[in-house]
Amino acid sequence: FFFFKQKTAYEMLRSLVGSEMCIRDRIYGFYDECKRRMSIKIWKTFTECFNCMPVAALIDEKILCMHGGLSPSLKSFEDILYIPRPMEVPEEGLMCDLMWSDPEPDYRGWGPSDRGISYLFGEDILNEFLQKLDLDLICRAHQVVEDGYEFFGKRKLVTVFSAPNYCGEFDNNGALLSVDASLMCSFQILKPKAEKKQSKGNGSPKKLSLIHI
Repeated sequence: FFFFKQKTAYEMLRSLVGSEMCIRDRIYGFYDECKRRMSIKIWKTFTECFNCMPVAALIDEKILCMHGGLSPSLKSFEDILYIPRPMEVPEEGLMCDLMWSDPEPDYRGWGPSDRGISYLFGEDILNEFLQKLDLDLICRAHQVVEDGYEFFGKRKLVTVFSAPNYCGEFDNNGALLSVDASLMCSFQILKPKAEKKQSKGNGSPKKLSLIHI
């Protein structure tokens, strides 16, 4: 079994933890792995747990984290607090967008997503949202990026993808983002398997330079 420990330094919305709801999607292999190693019941337990977990995190009132991205329905932090839990991800609305929307370079406003669900949003939407809610950074995942992390909108949004060799079909790095007490950010890079073999014995994963937010 597993458990989730909430740090006392964060309150309510400030301690919300982003959860990747696609864990229930069988095409990514998690269902098959649970079935092979344990049982389908274990997979169902994970699914029920993720249905209860918060969907976003606010770090020191300056960095907002979620799995997907922004939403035209998101006007204030209170909107996130009012999302009922437990609940599966709906096909539209605020929770859907927090899970599935994506930033799009050279794009203005909102537009339909090629995924067939949620929206694409441009840098103008990002800037308007950050200014309205007095934020410095949006941190999200949801898209495979070659280096494990990728900035958008003049470093006002960062995509952090933690799975190297995604689905065994990509040679992407994975990355972990650390934020210290002064809101200084650093990335720890997780190399793909092929690179790990070539660099065996090199020690801990490479650390990138610190980026001050």
